[in-house]
Amino acid sequence: MKWLRKKRVLLLLFIGFTAILFLSTNWMSWFYPIHYKDEIRKHSITYDIDPFLVASIIRVETNFKTGRESKKGAIGLMQLMPDTAKWALEKAKLPDVSMEELKHEPSANIELGTWYLSTLSRQFEGKRTAIIAAYNAGPGKVQKWLDEGIWDGTDATIKDIPFGETRHYVQRVNYYYDQYTDIYNEF
Repeated sequence: MKWLRKKRVLLLLFIGFTAILFLSTNWMSWFYPIHYKDEIRKHSITYDIDPFLVASIIRVETNFKTGRESKKGAIGLMQLMPDTAKWALEKAKLPDVSMEELKHEPSANIELGTWYLSTLSRQFEGKRTAIIAAYNAGPGKVQKWLDEGIWDGTDATIKDIPFGETRHYVQRVNYYYDQYTDIYNEF
Protein backbone atom coordinates (compact mmCIF):
# COMPACT_ATOMS: atom_id res chain seq x y z
CA MET A 1 0.00 0.00 0.00
CA LYS A 2 2.83 2.38 0.88
CA TRP A 3 4.47 1.63 -2.48
CA LEU A 4 1.26 2.53 -4.35
CA ARG A 5 0.98 5.83 -2.41
CA LYS A 6 4.56 6.77 -3.40
CA LYS A 7 3.74 6.06 -7.04
CA ARG A 8 0.70 8.36 -6.88
CA VAL A 9 2.71 11.15 -5.30
CA LEU A 10 5.43 10.80 -7.93
CA LEU A 11 2.83 10.73 -10.69
CA LEU A 12 1.18 13.88 -9.33
CA LEU A 13 4.55 15.61 -9.06
CA PHE A 14 5.41 14.61 -12.62
CA ILE A 15 2.05 15.82 -13.96
CA GLY A 16 2.39 19.08 -11.99
CA PHE A 17 5.91 19.69 -13.25
CA THR A 18 4.89 18.90 -16.81
CA ALA A 19 1.89 21.23 -16.60
CA ILE A 20 3.98 24.07 -15.21
CA LEU A 21 6.62 23.47 -17.84
CA PHE A 22 4.25 23.54 -20.80
CA LEU A 23 1.82 26.14 -19.51
CA SER A 24 4.61 28.55 -18.73
CA THR A 25 4.79 31.18 -21.44
CA ASN A 26 8.46 30.70 -22.16
CA TRP A 27 9.50 27.39 -20.66
CA MET A 28 12.26 26.76 -23.20
CA SER A 29 14.16 29.74 -21.83
CA TRP A 30 14.89 27.55 -18.79
CA PHE A 31 17.02 25.35 -21.04
CA TYR A 32 18.48 28.19 -23.11
CA PRO A 33 19.04 31.11 -20.73
CA ILE A 34 20.81 34.27 -21.78
CA HIS A 35 22.88 35.91 -19.07
CA TYR A 36 24.25 39.49 -19.21
CA LYS A 37 21.28 40.55 -21.34
CA ASP A 38 21.60 44.24 -20.43
CA GLU A 39 25.27 44.35 -21.40
CA ILE A 40 24.69 42.41 -24.62
CA ARG A 41 21.74 44.62 -25.55
CA LYS A 42 23.64 47.84 -24.80
CA HIS A 43 26.75 46.94 -26.78
CA SER A 44 24.78 45.36 -29.63
CA ILE A 45 22.89 48.61 -30.11
CA THR A 46 26.11 50.64 -29.90
CA TYR A 47 27.90 48.53 -32.52
CA ASP A 48 24.85 47.55 -34.59
CA ILE A 49 25.17 43.78 -34.13
CA ASP A 50 22.42 41.22 -33.64
CA PRO A 51 22.32 40.56 -29.87
CA PHE A 52 21.30 36.95 -30.48
CA LEU A 53 24.55 36.44 -32.39
CA VAL A 54 26.55 37.85 -29.47
CA ALA A 55 24.67 35.63 -26.99
CA SER A 56 25.18 32.57 -29.21
CA ILE A 57 28.91 33.15 -29.43
CA ILE A 58 29.18 33.61 -25.67
CA ARG A 59 27.15 30.42 -25.13
CA VAL A 60 29.49 28.40 -27.34
CA GLU A 61 32.68 30.02 -26.11
CA THR A 62 32.17 29.97 -22.31
CA ASN A 63 28.53 29.18 -21.54
CA PHE A 64 28.35 32.63 -19.87
CA LYS A 65 31.09 31.86 -17.33
CA THR A 66 33.54 34.68 -16.66
CA GLY A 67 37.27 34.42 -16.08
CA ARG A 68 37.82 31.65 -18.61
CA GLU A 69 41.11 31.29 -20.44
CA SER A 70 41.45 28.74 -23.22
CA LYS A 71 44.44 26.47 -23.82
CA LYS A 72 45.38 28.80 -26.68
CA GLY A 73 45.16 31.85 -24.38
CA ALA A 74 41.77 33.30 -25.39
CA ILE A 75 40.26 35.31 -22.54
CA GLY A 76 36.91 36.27 -21.06
CA LEU A 77 33.31 35.54 -21.91
CA MET A 78 33.81 35.96 -25.64
CA GLN A 79 37.22 34.24 -25.66
CA LEU A 80 39.20 36.95 -27.41
CA MET A 81 42.75 36.05 -28.36
CA PRO A 82 45.24 38.42 -26.66
CA ASP A 83 46.65 39.76 -29.94
CA THR A 84 43.16 40.37 -31.30
CA ALA A 85 42.12 41.98 -28.02
CA LYS A 86 45.14 44.32 -27.99
CA TRP A 87 44.51 45.29 -31.63
CA ALA A 88 40.80 45.80 -30.97
CA LEU A 89 41.45 47.86 -27.82
CA GLU A 90 43.68 50.16 -29.83
CA LYS A 91 41.23 50.49 -32.75
CA ALA A 92 38.05 50.72 -30.64
CA LYS A 93 39.66 53.34 -28.39
CA LEU A 94 38.10 51.96 -25.23
CA PRO A 95 39.35 54.05 -22.34
CA ASP A 96 41.30 52.37 -19.58
CA VAL A 97 40.45 48.73 -20.28
CA SER A 98 43.19 46.29 -19.34
CA MET A 99 43.69 42.70 -20.43
CA GLU A 100 42.89 41.61 -16.87
CA GLU A 101 39.57 43.46 -17.02
CA LEU A 102 38.79 41.76 -20.33
CA LYS A 103 39.30 38.42 -18.66
CA HIS A 104 37.13 39.04 -15.59
CA GLU A 105 34.79 41.95 -16.38
CA PRO A 106 31.79 40.80 -18.46
CA SER A 107 30.79 44.23 -19.77
CA ALA A 108 34.28 45.11 -21.03
CA ASN A 109 34.69 41.73 -22.72
CA ILE A 110 31.24 41.86 -24.29
CA GLU A 111 31.87 45.39 -25.53
CA LEU A 112 35.17 44.53 -27.16
CA GLY A 113 33.86 41.25 -28.58
CA THR A 114 30.81 43.02 -30.00
CA TRP A 115 32.99 45.75 -31.47
CA TYR A 116 35.10 43.03 -33.12
CA LEU A 117 31.98 41.32 -34.50
CA SER A 118 30.96 44.70 -35.92
CA THR A 119 34.25 45.01 -37.81
CA LEU A 120 33.85 41.45 -39.09
CA SER A 121 30.29 42.26 -40.14
CA ARG A 122 31.52 45.18 -42.23
CA GLN A 123 34.31 43.10 -43.74
CA PHE A 124 32.02 40.20 -44.65
CA GLU A 125 29.05 42.37 -45.64
CA GLY A 126 26.79 41.18 -42.83
CA LYS A 127 26.91 37.50 -43.84
CA ARG A 128 26.35 35.88 -40.46
CA THR A 129 27.93 32.51 -41.26
CA ALA A 130 31.11 34.11 -42.62
CA ILE A 131 31.25 36.42 -39.59
CA ILE A 132 31.03 33.43 -37.22
CA ALA A 133 33.71 31.55 -39.15
CA ALA A 134 35.98 34.61 -39.10
CA TYR A 135 35.45 35.04 -35.36
CA ASN A 136 36.80 31.52 -34.88
CA ALA A 137 39.41 31.06 -37.61
CA GLY A 138 40.37 34.66 -38.19
CA PRO A 139 39.26 37.04 -40.94
CA GLY A 140 42.37 36.46 -43.06
CA LYS A 141 41.75 32.71 -43.36
CA VAL A 142 38.06 33.13 -44.10
CA GLN A 143 38.78 35.81 -46.72
CA LYS A 144 41.29 33.45 -48.34
CA TRP A 145 38.70 30.64 -48.46
CA LEU A 146 36.21 32.99 -50.07
CA ASP A 147 38.73 34.43 -52.55
CA GLU A 148 39.98 31.00 -53.60
CA GLY A 149 36.46 29.56 -53.91
CA ILE A 150 37.07 26.95 -51.22
CA TRP A 151 33.93 28.12 -49.39
CA ASP A 152 31.24 30.61 -50.41
CA GLY A 153 30.40 31.83 -46.90
CA THR A 154 26.80 30.56 -46.80
CA ASP A 155 24.86 28.32 -44.42
CA ALA A 156 24.19 25.84 -47.21
CA THR A 157 27.89 25.12 -47.66
CA ILE A 158 29.12 24.99 -44.06
CA LYS A 159 30.33 21.45 -44.81
CA ASP A 160 32.90 22.99 -47.19
CA ILE A 161 34.70 24.93 -44.44
CA PRO A 162 38.19 23.39 -44.59
CA PHE A 163 38.91 23.51 -40.83
CA GLY A 164 36.93 20.96 -38.84
CA GLU A 165 37.11 23.05 -35.68
CA THR A 166 35.71 26.11 -37.46
CA ARG A 167 33.06 24.07 -39.26
CA HIS A 168 31.87 22.61 -35.94
CA TYR A 169 32.05 26.03 -34.26
CA VAL A 170 29.87 27.62 -36.95
CA GLN A 171 27.34 24.80 -36.65
CA ARG A 172 27.15 25.19 -32.87
CA VAL A 173 26.81 28.99 -32.94
CA ASN A 174 24.12 28.71 -35.63
CA TYR A 175 22.30 26.10 -33.53
CA TYR A 176 22.17 28.40 -30.50
CA TYR A 177 21.29 31.38 -32.68
CA ASP A 178 18.31 29.46 -34.07
CA GLN A 179 17.26 28.35 -30.58
CA TYR A 180 17.48 31.86 -29.14
CA THR A 181 15.60 33.50 -32.02
CA ASP A 182 12.86 30.84 -31.81
CA ILE A 183 12.49 31.06 -28.02
CA TYR A 184 12.79 34.79 -27.36
CA ASN A 185 10.41 37.20 -29.09
CA GLU A 186 12.78 40.08 -28.54
CA PHE A 187 16.10 40.68 -26.86
